[in-house]
Amino acid sequence: MQKEIENGIVISNISDLYKVEVNNIVYDCNARGKFKAGEISPVAGDLVEIDITDEAKKTGVIEKIQERKNYIKRPKMANLSQIILVVSMKLPKPDLLLLDKQLVYAEYMNIKPIICLNKIDLEDEDKIDNIYNLYKSIGYEVIKTDAKNNIGVDEIKKYLKNNVTAFSGNSGVGKSTLINLLLGKTIAQEGNISNKSKRGKNTTTQVVLYKIDENSYIADTPGFSTFDINEIDKKELAYYFIEFRPYIEQCEYIDCSHIKEENCGIKKAVQEGKISKDRYERFCHFG
Repeated sequence: MQKEIENGIVISNISDLYKVEVNNIVYDCNARGKFKAGEISPVAGDLVEIDITDEAKKTGVIEKIQERKNYIKRPKMANLSQIILVVSMKLPKPDLLLLDKQLVYAEYMNIKPIICLNKIDLEDEDKIDNIYNLYKSIGYEVIKTDAKNNIGVDEIKKYLKNNVTAFSGNSGVGKSTLINLLLGKTIAQEGNISNKSKRGKNTTTQVVLYKIDENSYIADTPGFSTFDINEIDKKELAYYFIEFRPYIEQCEYIDCSHIKEENCGIKKAVQEGKISKDRYERFCHFG
């Protein structure tokens, strides 16, 4: 009997059971043992070929994983095309060190980053504009939102078409509220803010892709605050601060660290106000 092979996308997995969407139908699938032998296993976002074993019961077996555009280790997912980095303007306060770390990682992984400044109703306009203008001047897309009052959500929707989009940021910044508004239903649980630390408590425990229209998915994830930029060679780190790039070639030394050296193009640009001093200091923190 000839196998019925279909192409689909892994939308979630728990243990060794994978949910694969094929033409708007979700199949419960196992993966062939050959994947484990090759030290690769399917993850959310993977484009796969499945052998449908029982059409009535909607079951199948994953036979092949297509080549990945990218692969993120923590949380495990593949083929992410863009990431919306949610920054709370208050409660919790903006964590720009984390934001820059995430921007560096997104650039390194070739994933388009979009910055979302949420809870704008809680902070002074000047403080919001300082962050907005800084990242806008670098060249990033920046959106202002007040998720609780559904402000700015329609602007985010424009970016979702034909993308697999994840949301990132500390717990409590409003990721879940935004995701629920965009999907029009409650699927993501709110992270509570601890009064003691003013930090959120993680709620999501696995990566799940939710379809919003054809070829457009939102990934609900445990968050990317564990992004490990240690895998990036420190000599290449400056390249992923995108506004540094034009000045790297002006350094006297090829292996310039941009921290200790005197004749450094980046340090000179900081002194001349061409590069944000705050961004440079956060770069030094990573270096």
